[in-house]
Amino acid sequence: MRIREITRAIILITGLVIPSVAAAGGLTELPREERKTYELLDPKLPTGESVFRTFKAQRAPPWKIGYASTYADNSWRASILDEFTNKIVPAFKKAGLVSEFIVTQSNLEDAVQIRQMRQMVDDGVDAIIICCSNLTALNPTIEYAYSKGVPVFSYSGYVTSPFAVNATENNMQGGFEAAKWLAEEIEGSGNVLLVSGISGFASSDSFDVGAKKALEYYPEIKIVGHVDGKWTDKVAQAEVQKFLAAKPGRIDGIIVQSGAENGVINAVRQSGRDMIPIVLGGEASAACYWRRNPDFVSKSFHFWPPRSEAGFVWDVMMRTLEGQGPKIQTILRPAIPSTIEDVMADLPADCDPNSEDWIEPKNTAWWSASAAAKYFDNPADPLSWKPAD
Repeated sequence: MRIREITRAIILITGLVIPSVAAAGGLTELPREERKTYELLDPKLPTGESVFRTFKAQRAPPWKIGYASTYADNSWRASILDEFTNKIVPAFKKAGLVSEFIVTQSNLEDAVQIRQMRQMVDDGVDAIIICCSNLTALNPTIEYAYSKGVPVFSYSGYVTSPFAVNATENNMQGGFEAAKWLAEEIEGSGNVLLVSGISGFASSDSFDVGAKKALEYYPEIKIVGHVDGKWTDKVAQAEVQKFLAAKPGRIDGIIVQSGAENGVINAVRQSGRDMIPIVLGGEASAACYWRRNPDFVSKSFHFWPPRSEAGFVWDVMMRTLEGQGPKIQTILRPAIPSTIEDVMADLPADCDPNSEDWIEPKNTAWWSASAAAKYFDNPADPLSWKPAD
């Protein structure tokens, strides 16, 4: 089957693999254009009405915010933390809405993160942000926080607890779009290597499920290998180098979750093989290689742009604390395509191939006030909000 025929088939048939959302509670209240982001959905992802729809913070601002991070050792996490600590938090402190921002790191240990979150609750935080966490391991702790009046907000991945709000990208849709693009880039046939984030984490697994779902429409494409890149260039580079050394057969393309694509590019270059299409997801270092080699790929994506993600979850958290009433348990953002023209506008000709920065979507393309108004009952600018007398 030719590429155009396959593409038409995906458009026509995809509805057969999309979960029904007719009885999804909060989801049915969203405008039709927003519900499109939920069409290709991880079946475990909760989309019912949020328990925080009528939530009122127990204390008046300024509020103490906890950030129970799971991992710090990559450029994506560094950009997130920098956005929180050097841009967002200072603005909300100046507005009199935040008093403290407490950060912990659990180094991918669920038990450590659980202890850190419980300690935050016991120390009097007003809300907790978590990232990229296990689907269910934190649920009892999230319920404990809820019992103490402390809402938990998960970004870049989700938790299944009904006592949390997920503000995240649609990773299954992102994986589907990435694999579909790569399949067309290699003309519908060939051998593909899959480079995950961290297997077992919601965002990584959902992305992979979506990618594999897309490749079902291309029977002449075979996944011949699967490694974990841990969303980290140096890890991905080492793992891909080992794979390429052990498997001398032909590889026609690589699906990699962003945070690791520059490591994959370096691994292919150092292997002595010809360069092949590789999924790009926003790393400035990988985009620099593309800028210098415009024919490398036809486009890239924003799957989880770090600074935009930080602003997204923070905005959702502050609106909830302010009593704006989230309608749905999980607020999703779609993958956004990016072109070589975008890269040339964002990076100079002498760009740094080892940069740890990221290219972000233009303006408020990831999450805007107009988008937020569709997900909250009483939308208002969270930065200028004032408590009622």
